[in-house]
This record gives sequence, C-alpha cells and structure tokens, in this order.
Amino acid sequence: MKYVIILGDGMADEPLAELGNRTPLEYAETPNMDRIAREGRCGMLRTVPPGFEPGSDVANLSILGYDPRTAYTGRGPLEAASMGVAIGDGEMAYRCNLVAIRDGTMEDFNAGHISSAEGAELLRDLGAALGDDVRVYPGISYRNLMVVSGAHGAATTPPHDIVGRSVEDYLPRGEDAGILLDCMERSREVFADHPVNRRRREEGKTPATEVWPWSGGRRPSITSFQEKYGLAGGVISAVDLLNGIARLAGMETIRVPGATGFLDTDYEAKARYTLDALERLDFVYMHVEAPDEAGHMGSVEEKVRAIERLDEVIGIILDRPETTVAVLPDHPTPIRCKTHTADPVPFAVLGKGKDDVRAFSERDAAKGSFGLVQAPELLSLLFSR
Repeated sequence: MKYVIILGDGMADEPLAELGNRTPLEYAETPNMDRIAREGRCGMLRTVPPGFEPGSDVANLSILGYDPRTAYTGRGPLEAASMGVAIGDGEMAYRCNLVAIRDGTMEDFNAGHISSAEGAELLRDLGAALGDDVRVYPGISYRNLMVVSGAHGAATTPPHDIVGRSVEDYLPRGEDAGILLDCMERSREVFADHPVNRRRREEGKTPATEVWPWSGGRRPSITSFQEKYGLAGGVISAVDLLNGIARLAGMETIRVPGATGFLDTDYEAKARYTLDALERLDFVYMHVEAPDEAGHMGSVEEKVRAIERLDEVIGIILDRPETTVAVLPDHPTPIRCKTHTADPVPFAVLGKGKDDVRAFSERDAAKGSFGLVQAPELLSLLFSR
C-alpha cells in the first residue's frame, strides 16, 4: 500500500454571499475531491493547537505528525533548513519578506510577487550594508531569510496579517527588536533608489520598499520520518517552509519544474511527479500553495479556480491502484479577512472505509465518521492497517 496526502493550502473558507452563501469548496466543481469523500470517510482536523498562531508552519508540522508544542521554534529555522543554511549556537533565523509599505501602511506583503532574481539583487546589496551580526539569504520571490548572531528572540507579526493596516503597532518588540529595526531601516535606504525598484516602477509594478523580519527561532529537533513511522516519505512543494520540514525530518524533497508556489504553478506536473515518487517511496505529501495565495489576495474567483485546477489533477493520482489518498487544507484562509484562521479543516480519506458523506466541503466533512481529529494523529490513522 502507498499513501498520498494532497494538501490544498488555505482551501478552507467561510460561506460567501457572492457564492450564494457557499464556501469556495462548496461552489467549485470538484468531482475528484467529491469522489474521495463519497467513496471514503471524512472528518474535521484541528491543525493549530490552542495558543499557537495559525501559520502554515504550525499546521503542516502537525499534519506530518510533529506536535508543535515540542517541535516548533519558529518559521525561520524551517526555511533555513530548506535553503541549506546552517544555524549556529546563539543564532536565530527569521523569515524575511520583501514588502511594500506606503505612508506607514502595509500595502503589499509580497512586493507585487517580486521575482526571485530581483529579490536576490536587493538582498545582495542589503547584505553588503549590514554588519557582521546579520546575514541575509535570498529565497523564492518575496520569501527570504535573515540570520542574527547573538540573538535572543523578538515578538513579530506576519506581514500578511496586517495588509491595509498601519505598521506602527506591529513592529518587532523584545530583545532582538533593536537589530531588526535597524535592518529594516537600512533596507529602506538601500532599496529607495535601487535599480530593481526603478525598473519595477517604470513597468508599473510594486517596488519592494523594505524587508520585514518575522517568526524567528533556533534550530528545532525533529525525529526522522522513517524512524517515526517506519516508512520512506517525500514532499512535493515550491515553498521553502515545506521543504525545510522535509529535510529536518529526513524526507526526500522532490523538486518539480514549473512549480512556482503561486497561482500559475504546474498542477499536472506535481501530480505526475507524485506518481513517479510513489515508485520508490511509501508516502508523498503533495502541497499546492495557490488557494492560500488567492485567499491572501481576497480573490474569490482565483480561489475557486485554484481549487478546481487542483481537483482536475487529483484524478491522475486516484487512478493508481493500492493507494490510500487523503485530501485536505492545512488551515482556512478566508476571503473575508485575507489571512489564516485556526478553525478545524475538512479532510477526506479514500481507502479507510466509507461513511455517508457525499461531497468534500467544510459543512459536509463535519458530518463524517472520523469526527474531530487532532492533526498529529492523522498519519497514524492513515497508515494503520
């Protein structure tokens, strides 16, 4: 038996008036997700423990069986692992977004989805302007990394949580606040008239006005997936966070050409690479970021389209014999608030019996026979015989 989790990041939502009081999952045409629900079993999954922010880091750690209460130190070190950046003793890694702040307001948490090449240019010149105690590493698009030596931590806010708000009340606080604020100030100086931003303005694109460090932490200790479950696992994702979790867990990180971490990702390629990986692995975690990005954009149309495009390629995986398949989001990203919430999410499993649910959605899955499951227990349930 082989196992697959198909993770539509942020797919869950709330009923929307413009969709006839249906959620995007209820409104979208999803015959393959509905088949998993109809021929399998459903339930609701609590992916964010009480007291934790509803981030993809916490939620995906939970789904992969790692309790955030013992395994989570921050998002930064997970992304550092993906990038091959070593975190030494006394160092903390922070996620470092390229953002656009105008007149003190967070205008765009991703600087117009700036390209990776443009981000690398900006980070190179910022790195040259920073002191020896801070290192910056370019990642994918707006998602970058900052490592601070002699660090103790800071209270920070994810920039995607404060779009349209004044940033004054959300600046870093705590022991590392001084150095983080200094880095932000230096980035404003370096980026102000940078050639990258001049070109972006000329092309009518949003410039990156500065960096925004958040979710810092030290290197976590995570038991290997093989040791934990006795199975060989792999992760398919275009997001450094997921690949970082995979590396720390000793799972294979499977790179897919055309996977972008955005709306234009190659869904079919991800499905094909999932099938290829199952020839050598027992378990594959296929992560698709697009529904979450649409949620952050507040675009109902793009979220429905992302869900439907994901559903189209699920059929490729369902055709594989002797494969247990689960479909779920990691957290809701409601159109209403354009950010994550901690509400339980729907999940459906094909290959673990059958209940009376007929379609895959938030309201339908709540009637499923699995009931409410704590996310760190999901894989044990999936792998049980």
